[in-house]
Amino acid sequence: MNQRLSPLWGFNRIATPTTHGSRRGLLSFAPPGLILLLLSIPALADPSFRNDVQPILTRLGCNAGACHGAAAGKNGFKLSLRGYDDDGDWKTITRHAIGRRIIPEDPAKSLFLLKPAGAVPHKGGVRFQVGSPEHQMLADWIATGAPGPREDDPRIESIEVLPRHVILKPGAQQPFKVLAKFNDGTTQDVTRRAKYTANDTSVCTVDDDGNVKVTGRGESPITAWYLSRIATATVAVPYGGSAAITELLDRAERRNAIDGLVLAKLKDLNLPPSGPAADDEFLRRAFIDTIGTLPTADEARSFLADESPGKRDALIERLLSRPEFVDYWSYRWSDLLLVNSQRLKPPAVAAYYNWIRRQVAANTPWDEFARQIVTASGSTLQNGAANFYVLHDDPTKMSENVSQAFLGMSINCAKCHNHPMEKWTNGQYYGMANIFARVRTKNGPTDGDFVIFAATEGDLVQPLTGKPQPPQPLDGTAMPMNSPDDRRGPLADWLISPDNPYFTRSIVNRVWSNFMGVGLVESVDDMRKTNPPSNEPLLAALSAEFVKQKYDLKALMRLILQSQTYQRSSRALPQNVADRRFYSHYYPRRLIAEVMLDAASQVTAAPTPFKDYPAGTRALQLPDSNVESYFLRSFGRPDRINTCECERTSLPSMAQALHLSNGDTLNQKLQAKSNRIDQLVAANAPDDQIVEDAYLSALSRHPTPTEKKQLLSTLAQSKENHREALEDLYWSVLSSNGFLFNH
Repeated sequence: MNQRLSPLWGFNRIATPTTHGSRRGLLSFAPPGLILLLLSIPALADPSFRNDVQPILTRLGCNAGACHGAAAGKNGFKLSLRGYDDDGDWKTITRHAIGRRIIPEDPAKSLFLLKPAGAVPHKGGVRFQVGSPEHQMLADWIATGAPGPREDDPRIESIEVLPRHVILKPGAQQPFKVLAKFNDGTTQDVTRRAKYTANDTSVCTVDDDGNVKVTGRGESPITAWYLSRIATATVAVPYGGSAAITELLDRAERRNAIDGLVLAKLKDLNLPPSGPAADDEFLRRAFIDTIGTLPTADEARSFLADESPGKRDALIERLLSRPEFVDYWSYRWSDLLLVNSQRLKPPAVAAYYNWIRRQVAANTPWDEFARQIVTASGSTLQNGAANFYVLHDDPTKMSENVSQAFLGMSINCAKCHNHPMEKWTNGQYYGMANIFARVRTKNGPTDGDFVIFAATEGDLVQPLTGKPQPPQPLDGTAMPMNSPDDRRGPLADWLISPDNPYFTRSIVNRVWSNFMGVGLVESVDDMRKTNPPSNEPLLAALSAEFVKQKYDLKALMRLILQSQTYQRSSRALPQNVADRRFYSHYYPRRLIAEVMLDAASQVTAAPTPFKDYPAGTRALQLPDSNVESYFLRSFGRPDRINTCECERTSLPSMAQALHLSNGDTLNQKLQAKSNRIDQLVAANAPDDQIVEDAYLSALSRHPTPTEKKQLLSTLAQSKENHREALEDLYWSVLSSNGFLFNH
């Protein structure tokens, strides 16, 4: 291993203030007896501001957002966040305030050393000790004249954290090492200069020197950051268990590749899998996750009575072919693509939404779906996809939203500085944004119609440099600046290429999260390098299979639905109850607002009216999120303002509880004329049939003998106000966790 500048790290060097460390300067001051000795010593390279000083400032937090890296700096001293602007930082340190922070003639008196060493008052506290390697490196840099960044400085290419994966016992400690590779072919141990974080401190912590200490059980990534490069390693701490768990894992059924990879992770962590879900549990779950509706009482009764071995696979195929599939997934992609009337006129909303519906109905491959959005041109009423550019009318917003929607990554932070939690630089941000600098919008012939087209000239200036960056996809090849061609074509080629891992992994993770409740990368819009997946081999395998299946979303869904992992019970075992990321059991979750409202309408046979929409329109059939509904707003419907799953919330609130207990929505449905209760009463249905109907239609299961006995007893005692008792029966079912949650 070649070591660059290693004598400067932790050892004193021989230098004089006036010579910048050169041997010729040393000879002019050396006693005659030392001249021959000095001539035999190889000249040491001066400390590099870019590669030696900046990492120290980052490691010590001097250029962090809470210190001098803040937007306004601290106490008149401002550095770029985590050192993204080498030239600007060097000028600030050495030239700002009449250069008072640096004294090359006497480095020890430099404020740049005195303040962080605590020799003079410093609101940031003591950052290093006198004589420490950090102190010595900065002193050496000042002694050599505080040289600035040079064009021929070796540039960082990548870093690696070792060991990449380690399994530890509770209470154990493990040192990690960080190696940096530079473009001059050298590799350097930068363990002491890197900055570290542990993603899950309930599993382990990591100190400033890369030493990990186990604090609990589970798995946590360890992230190292050095010179805008990021790498991760993984610490696994198995849960307590016995040989019986290993045997259980070995015997567990494997329907497809998903199961093998999930079980391998569970084996690493000594987590036993829960048993298979019962038919009623699977039935309700598959309906909700695939088409966003409940099975009817008759559908539930038929499925539960079916004893054929292939009935689950047959159900999956029926669900993937139902018209409600188009409703549900059109609505989900409308969330992603922000279909709403706050910025689009009604005709444009209809054109945009109907374009999405056509793609879902045709099962358009996801790569083609994305290409049509990214390259959309022409009339926004004739080509609904073009409305994407009406919503995002600035090159930076276009770039950010393409990245968020189709790569699952937020690059916004790199607009002002290098991304603090990702590898994207300020230059890469503006290279990506410049691709969209020539996208133009002009008025169409009718109200609400715009025409999207690509101009042949125009560039976006990067504020830091004062000139445009060559148009370039984030990890792609730069395009010629002077070409008149639409730059979005090459962008789309890069975006949907099988060689672009971000695109495939993003949509696979979104679909997985829809069915499993928790993404392999959580959250689904946060697929940064410092937020690695809980099961990397599984995400990689699913992504490869998705490409192999030519980006067929239904094929991906079928694979997930058929897996034993998806069909696992939500009933946790004592040994896996703490698991929230590794799929040892199915994770119950509350129904999303639209599905819950539609389900209540279906069970009660009392549709929800929506202003300006035909009677019987379901919430999942609304093309526009900007439709007034107290229920949908209370239960977390997204506003579709930002491309982020975080807009939708399932957090409980007092408003939700009060609305379910005594709000208009359920009460009006239960009291509505000709609703399900009226139909049952008119048919003179016996109480036991009514109880069965309520449970099958709302919970997709038969009532237990105990439940049935208690309910029939209550109904028998309420003959004088029997209809009110039936309303109470349905209300109790519709407000229960069994109805409100998917399990």
